[in-house]
Amino acid sequence: MRAAMAAADVGDDVFGEDRTVNKLEERVAEYLGKEAALFVPSGTMSNQMAVRIHTRPGDELLCDLNCHIFQYEAGGPAALSGVMCRTFLGEDGILDLSQLEGQIHPENVHLTPTRLVCLENTHNRGGGKIYPLDKIAAISRWARQNKLAMHLDGARLWNAIVATGIAGPRWGEHFDTVSVCFSKGLGAPVGSALAGPRDLINRARRVRKLFGGGMRQAGIIAAGALYALDHHIERLREDHANAQILAEAIRSCPALQLVPADVQTNLIWLRIDPAAGNAHDLTTQLQERGVLIHPLGSHALRACTHLDVSATQVRYAADVVVDVMKTFAKSKLTVKISANEHG
Repeated sequence: MRAAMAAADVGDDVFGEDRTVNKLEERVAEYLGKEAALFVPSGTMSNQMAVRIHTRPGDELLCDLNCHIFQYEAGGPAALSGVMCRTFLGEDGILDLSQLEGQIHPENVHLTPTRLVCLENTHNRGGGKIYPLDKIAAISRWARQNKLAMHLDGARLWNAIVATGIAGPRWGEHFDTVSVCFSKGLGAPVGSALAGPRDLINRARRVRKLFGGGMRQAGIIAAGALYALDHHIERLREDHANAQILAEAIRSCPALQLVPADVQTNLIWLRIDPAAGNAHDLTTQLQERGVLIHPLGSHALRACTHLDVSATQVRYAADVVVDVMKTFAKSKLTVKISANEHG
């Protein structure tokens, strides 16, 4: 990948002159069954450009309570587009049409106009859950009947494609715009893309400039994304298989619980029993043994398998988790009993 980046044919992308970027955008559009695509520095920018082009200030979008657009993009809809988020608690991030029906605000000067529905596939906070295509299709039909736009945060859509065998255009046809990321499972150092109808992508190009995302010789990083498309999509199966190794180890630890219990792709979310300890102390002990798991709350943690972690390393990590939990939970319990004995 680095060799491909060093050899990239570059130009000024702000003027549309970078042939490597142009090639990447054409590839992404074709892969998702869209007319055009736009290369951007990050998935957050890609999602927020979509919010901007689908809405006007004072509008609202509908989304899951734990989706990336709402939770992890620094209040972007409000700060960048003047848009409110109305959230619904999905099951592992998955919304059902029944939750959205009847929720569109009528035309009324007192109310925020409902303009956009945003879904996430695979769902990060949902433990890498794959959005069932039938649920997406039902929500999409409803949205279009009610003249709402549809956007997909597909940062990890590649994982859903590989896990299900459902091709990109079948996912993409249910959305007006789709965002995909090259710097997560595909392993490129930088970049995402927004795909959709040509007129919307032309508008997004102006928004990209407004948001500070216009790049010059961007072919250097686009070449990394192109290499990833050619070599790293099918190998996501390895990440999914490796995730199962770690998930099985976690299931064997009484003080740990997978949330959700069903690990479908490359993300493993887990919770430690408060009686056994907290996420910070556990991650510290794991780190001392060379295993990096991210604490996300007092008792929640997330692990991610990816192309820089081999099956051998994952098996080592699984063994370490089991070994650490034997002493970790026991030491916490001992301290608790001791404290009780001494009043």
